[in-house]
Amino acid sequence: MSTFEIPIKSDKDGFILLQCSLCGEFFKVPASVLNDDSTLNIWCPYCGLNGKKYFTEEVLDISMKIAKNEANKMLYNSLKDLERKTKNNKFINFKAGNKPKMEVINLIKPRIENMQIMKYDCCKTMAKIKPVSIVTGSYCPLCGGANFE
Repeated sequence: MSTFEIPIKSDKDGFILLQCSLCGEFFKVPASVLNDDSTLNIWCPYCGLNGKKYFTEEVLDISMKIAKNEANKMLYNSLKDLERKTKNNKFINFKAGNKPKMEVINLIKPRIENMQIMKYDCCKTMAKIKPVSIVTGSYCPLCGGANFE
């Protein structure tokens, strides 16, 4: 079984772009929060719900390309192995054919820069959100606690 990583570049402040699967809004959390094994859930700072999925379409597209490339590579290697095994067989002669064309994978670049850092005292964390939500209120991305003043 193969494992692979999807390289997601953080912005200049070390934040990663996410998108809520429920309300569709974009926000950013520190890369350290996503890499921390103790982070079990992320709550959307806008709707306050735990959407379970926060990957952007860009991340999903890249992950599908990586998976397709890995599957094609494994299949081709298996076929090449079968070709080698039947090379000197007088009854069966198998050819693997051309190597499959690999999908081009571009690095994900940070985008959507019109956000401001909001500090949440409840969990001692931060998120980058729309400036209007700093004024109107938001929810902590680690505990979902309301932060309305």
